[in-house]
Amino acid sequence: MQTNNPEKHGESMDKLNQIKIPIEIEKDEVNWKLVRERDGLTKLSRDIKWLEFNEDGTFKEEFDEPAIGRSLLMSPFSPSFTWLTTLVTEIVEQTGDYIKFKTENSNYELFKL
Repeated sequence: MQTNNPEKHGESMDKLNQIKIPIEIEKDEVNWKLVRERDGLTKLSRDIKWLEFNEDGTFKEEFDEPAIGRSLLMSPFSPSFTWLTTLVTEIVEQTGDYIKFKTENSNYELFKL
């Protein structure tokens, strides 16, 4: 009997039960850099979107600007996205090319490259 359980095939799973698929981005395609404060985790992306969700967790609307209650989504905009934050709880600092913000469980700095 064949199984679709990735753990039985030696693939790692994250806490959301998703397979991690590494995606290489060409340096000339990188426009954004996100750094998580607590551990220096860095994610690179060509584009970003700020998302709002309904109370049941389903997608509601997308925006170009950050705001309290939105989540940051880093491209590619497909099931293989680079990173999705939890909801923004505070925008600490914001300039044209930089945003420092807090989410429900992390603090981040986002740089426009």
